[in-house]
Amino acid sequence: MNPAATDPDAEHRTRDRVAARVVGRSGELELLSAALSAGRDVLLEGPPGTSKSTLLRAIAGEWGVPMFLVEGNADLTPSVMIGHHSPSQVLASGYSAASFIPGPLVDAMTQGGILYVEEFNRAPEDTINALLAAMSERRVMVPRVGTFAAENGFRLIASMNVFDNLGTSRLSTSILDRMCRLSVDYQSQSEEQEIVARHLGDRDSHTVVDAVAITRATRSWPDVRQGSSVRGAIDVAMVVERLAAMRQVAIPSVTDPGAHHQPGYVQVLRDATRLGLSGRVHLHRGAEITVEEILDQILDQYFAPALGRAPG
Repeated sequence: MNPAATDPDAEHRTRDRVAARVVGRSGELELLSAALSAGRDVLLEGPPGTSKSTLLRAIAGEWGVPMFLVEGNADLTPSVMIGHHSPSQVLASGYSAASFIPGPLVDAMTQGGILYVEEFNRAPEDTINALLAAMSERRVMVPRVGTFAAENGFRLIASMNVFDNLGTSRLSTSILDRMCRLSVDYQSQSEEQEIVARHLGDRDSHTVVDAVAITRATRSWPDVRQGSSVRGAIDVAMVVERLAAMRQVAIPSVTDPGAHHQPGYVQVLRDATRLGLSGRVHLHRGAEITVEEILDQILDQYFAPALGRAPG
């Protein structure tokens, strides 16, 4: 589909095909597709692991345009983003168009693709400012080379994590004034279960239900600044499957809900939870508790009713 197409039926069919490739996100998909079709650049604001890049890849695939992914960090200098001259070519023939190696911005512009900048507010300020011309004028000028104009379809999509303010910079009003903003939150419990089940290849395993419920609990637990995304639930579920096989512990099915309270399975889930989530749960400064203790509290409360004891 041409990104500039205005055929409502074609846009509707494209949206349906993208929706089939992404779990949930129907509202965000509709808004993001509308903004991109209108030629707007977009800032996606929300926690990690909420299907932002998956959604963009699906849209780019349906449009038939390339997607260039870069990560915002201190190493993302303007020369990395825009492009640089090859030192060997410069020594051989001097500065010219032949010695210029385009960066992801120039590649996205000249190929009419989507430039996706993750952790946008972690990029250096001069790099973010270098994007202003591309956003407002749809062109960028490179000394000794010339001007690169954006082809139809070029869009700049940036994302930022609202929970993370360490090592980040505040975006200027000049940048924010040139972008639409879409807030993306965690998906529903049933949608996250579907995501984990797709990775696990087993919708009958109670591990899916348990991994998602425990992971979601980390997001609202006291002393936790940022809990785990669904990626943590995927890892927990996968480790449970392998660990249970190694210990010869039966994996309960959702049709036998009481079986998932067996001590052997509970211990497998406890060990897999520590392994899969301990590095993804971040505490508030000054918290007088460890991540491992919090995970134990979550598991104690999760299994307490069935094991006949009060929550720990």
